Amino acid sequence: MDIVLNSRHVDLTERFREAAEEKLSRLEKHDHRVIRVEVEVSKERNPRLQDRAIKVQLTAFSKGPVIRAEACSVDKLAALDQAVDRMAAQMRRAADRRRVHHGRHTPVSVGEALASVQPQAAEHDETGDVEHIRNVGPIAVLGDGPLVVREKTHTAEPMMLDQALYEMELVGHDFFLFVDKESERPSVVYRRRGYDYGVISLDVT
Repeated sequence: MDIVLNSRHVDLTERFREAAEEKLSRLEKHDHRVIRVEVEVSKERNPRLQDRAIKVQLTAFSKGPVIRAEACSVDKLAALDQAVDRMAAQMRRAADRRRVHHGRHTPVSVGEALASVQPQAAEHDETGDVEHIRNVGPIAVLGDGPLVVREKTHTAEPMMLDQALYEMELVGHDFFLFVDKESERPSVVYRRRGYDYGVISLDVT
């Protein structure tokens, strides 16, 4: 397993590099398919965030989906320990999920998943006023509200709902955007209370 270390605004000592290699090598027992793990260490310059100034982000590449985990702490080694623990937990959950679904030939359709999702009432602007649009760099922002500070574009192959749930667990997020293979609709699977999930699909007209 290859380990690649990168840093922003922080120096990586030989002690940290050795600790990273030793701790990350243990991940292979949770997922033997891991080929490469990228480690990015960055430092927050805001003095108000000194207690979580160091962020360690791990990205594991394998024959399966990409797995990510991150953690923040006051020093590099503490953040590394937390990030490795989180990635190991995600790998264990993924392995458990593969065992539970082993031999299952009929995945749940999006229609069946949507049947258990309770609809929510839509919210409307009480004033009906149209706010002005302002440009912040390359991004257009409506009114004086919160800024969109990050945009991402991912390539995606259509997949079944089970695969979307599996990949959501791997990256450790509460939602996952995908294109449903059965309906060919853009869809989002998201985590509800307990062990339940919901699915939202777009009917493009």
